[in-house]
Amino acid sequence: MEFGYTTDVVVIGSGAGGLTAAAAARDAGCEVIVLESTDKVGGSTAKSGGGFWIPNNHLMRAAGVEDSYEAALTYMNDIIPEKGPASSKELRETYLKAGPEMVKWLEGLGFKAVYAQGYPDYYPERPGGRVEGRCLESDLFDPRLLGKQWKNKVEAMPVPLRAIEARQLPLVMRTWSGFSATMDVILIRTILWRLVGRQRVSMGGALIGQLLKILLDRSVSVWINTPLVSLITEGDAVVGVTAKKDGQEMHIRARRGVILAAGGFEHNDAMRQQYQQHPISTGWTVGAPGNTGRGIQAGIDVGAAVDMMDEAWWMPTLLLKSGPWTLLFERSLPYSMIVDSSGQRFMNESQSYVDCGHQQYQRHKVVPAIPAYLILDSRHRKNYIIGSDMMPRITPKSALKNGIITRADSLPELARKMGIDEAGLVATAKRFSQFARNGRDEDFHRGDSAYDRYYSDPSVKPNPNLGRIEEPPFYALKVWPGDLGTMGGLLIDEHARVLRQDGSVIRGLYAAGNNTASVMGRTYPGPGSTIGPAMVFGMTAGRHAATVTQAQPGQKEQIGQ
Repeated sequence: MEFGYTTDVVVIGSGAGGLTAAAAARDAGCEVIVLESTDKVGGSTAKSGGGFWIPNNHLMRAAGVEDSYEAALTYMNDIIPEKGPASSKELRETYLKAGPEMVKWLEGLGFKAVYAQGYPDYYPERPGGRVEGRCLESDLFDPRLLGKQWKNKVEAMPVPLRAIEARQLPLVMRTWSGFSATMDVILIRTILWRLVGRQRVSMGGALIGQLLKILLDRSVSVWINTPLVSLITEGDAVVGVTAKKDGQEMHIRARRGVILAAGGFEHNDAMRQQYQQHPISTGWTVGAPGNTGRGIQAGIDVGAAVDMMDEAWWMPTLLLKSGPWTLLFERSLPYSMIVDSSGQRFMNESQSYVDCGHQQYQRHKVVPAIPAYLILDSRHRKNYIIGSDMMPRITPKSALKNGIITRADSLPELARKMGIDEAGLVATAKRFSQFARNGRDEDFHRGDSAYDRYYSDPSVKPNPNLGRIEEPPFYALKVWPGDLGTMGGLLIDEHARVLRQDGSVIRGLYAAGNNTASVMGRTYPGPGSTIGPAMVFGMTAGRHAATVTQAQPGQKEQIGQ
């Protein structure tokens, strides 16, 4: 086979996992190339909140928050019931030990991280959990530092907003802190900064921007619009890739290894129908369009084992005119509840979004619950934001006309319009309203956890997550089991090497991020539980590949000391 390009390490995908892997391999002295299938850098990371969950990091300690490896391991072992190959003892321990080291290493390369203090773990009351949280995020980033060629190639949030501040924006009409935070973001950081020529992006786009700058400063090649076609093998080893560049297939040799970090398969309908529970749709995901499972399938084609292909990073989702919208805070704020077609609640609406997805599918086996229905009292519409275009007190006529949101003057009328059982909805609203008066959700304990209260309205008493469903007009929106991306994929070992079904290593092949079955099992320990492992195992893969000299077929690989 004739190779059109030869390098040490080929990285497939430009999300946080891929870029961190490339940085690690380059920092270890390797020549590296990153291949991205789309015309933008960053994948789902760039579209995300950009947090990464790293327990026991030094930025926590600098803020006076205590943590330890032992506490974090206790927490993960308590909340992750699966002890299978995707979340083995070795992988959990590697993640927790390498995470703090990764943060310091990236700082040494010029990366600026910020501790999102106060953003709790998602089960903070469980053994080892932390109310203060373990989430880090990128500092605000000036995209002009990437130069003319790259500054517009990262899909970034243009509003300079840190994740820890985002919780305040829905409360702009309710609290002084919500109003002041919103004015600071809109008037100062957005309008004034632009007038004086100061540009900053935030969240996932800032994270990707910083990582990309690290690579560009170190002469790492990044090829966009270059999708993976297949892996190239010699004997039992992966030695390169076939990719499509400028419409032509090209063979690229990797002297030390190929790292798959191309995201999940959320936009591959055939794979979703094959592996995942039904109903399922590629139209419900907010994952990056380039996440079509090509990396996972390429691994399968060379004998890789997979696990948890039925899972995703579930997220209750609205289908707006602009596309899927994740229900992060709307479902948690007072004067709202989620019901199924019988009018019954079936979960704690304020809990972790992955748990919401699990419970919606579980409920659907009993009574139609896909879609479910977000029911709002008029006070929710008066006070809070919904989606990207429904401001407090403003419900666009187009949203009503298109059926995105439905309005009625009574709960029975709302039930008839939505196809919900009338008696069930009325009875549930009455029971829920009594819970709101008493301050205690006796059915699902909404508002009991510090995580529930993170997205709440502290001006509402006695429970900031509960509000009576009594005051018309009432509103309803359909809630779908959307996702941030798929959770299952290739199995890896503690060095991020891809494994076969018998547990043997596929030489020369590594994986990170949503190309892999998650170390988090089927749960979500805290904000950034997708990006954190992607970065840690990306670093692990890049470093390990740098130690390997590929042997000829039939020989063992040589690993440097």
